[in-house]
Amino acid sequence: MRQESQVSISKPYQPGIIEPVPPVARYVLFALADPKADAAAIQQALTRLTPLVNGSDVVVGIGPSLLKALGSEIPNLHEFPDFSREGVKVAVTPGTLWCWMRGSDLGDLLHVTRKVQKALAPVFAVRHAVDAFRHAYKEGGHGHDLTGFEDGTENPEGDAAEEAAFAHGLGEGLDGSSYVAVQQWLHDLDAFEALGDEDRDHHFGRRLADNEEIEDAPETAHVKRTAQESFDPEAFVLRRSMPWMMSMQAGLMFVAFGKSHQAFEQQMRRMAGHDDGIVDAMFRISKPVTGAYFWCPPMRDGRLDLRRLGLGLT
Repeated sequence: MRQESQVSISKPYQPGIIEPVPPVARYVLFALADPKADAAAIQQALTRLTPLVNGSDVVVGIGPSLLKALGSEIPNLHEFPDFSREGVKVAVTPGTLWCWMRGSDLGDLLHVTRKVQKALAPVFAVRHAVDAFRHAYKEGGHGHDLTGFEDGTENPEGDAAEEAAFAHGLGEGLDGSSYVAVQQWLHDLDAFEALGDEDRDHHFGRRLADNEEIEDAPETAHVKRTAQESFDPEAFVLRRSMPWMMSMQAGLMFVAFGKSHQAFEQQMRRMAGHDDGIVDAMFRISKPVTGAYFWCPPMRDGRLDLRRLGLGLT
């Protein structure tokens, strides 16, 4: 079941959020090189950054701590909560400035990263970078997780995707913005491969062979834990996740854009078993090793609209 659009959004947004995932990407996390950097220095660094950001090749997210350093506030933005409970660990790794570099050539993305890094220096420094890629992608469809299962099957589309992913009715400098949850999940592929075919399908609640949902899958199945229409209110997000690989470690960069963080939090709480004590089977074969929230500013006249951070267009 797919969500029906409730709101027609005409506000500008960073287009990379709504576009399909690219062949390759880099997720780059920047931190303040000096935690005591003043607001003026931060604003100057962000002003140098904005000419490099078209919202498509580079998508930018601002962390709650950076807003605090600037003396700014964004409604409904806060740090990533601790969803952990007994037997379930959900990492919390607050971030400052997040950039999603999108393209078709990792070498080109390296050069883009270096340009952004130089623009932000010396105020910001790279803290973490992850290279990601599209796997088993079919034109007009979705990519696949490294487990082989299709990722993003239940994504809203068209107007419904815009309604789910972007803020509206909040005013200038906010409408068209997006709230993103970013988690790096580390897969235990040996554990997954040790499962029988039926167990694998029941972990996800879909058949690997044809991606069809399994009606009588156990309540621990990921599809049942996260069925977006089963929440009250419904919990639709726009997923733009991609597999990642570093040496012999691999997993999924889970990225979920929303008009607020509410829908993601509803899903994550149920996955961890807070609602009914039932834990998502995903935790048996994968674990989130990072977790952070960011606010993705809207666009205005082809540039990031940073009015809410005290910056005008340059």
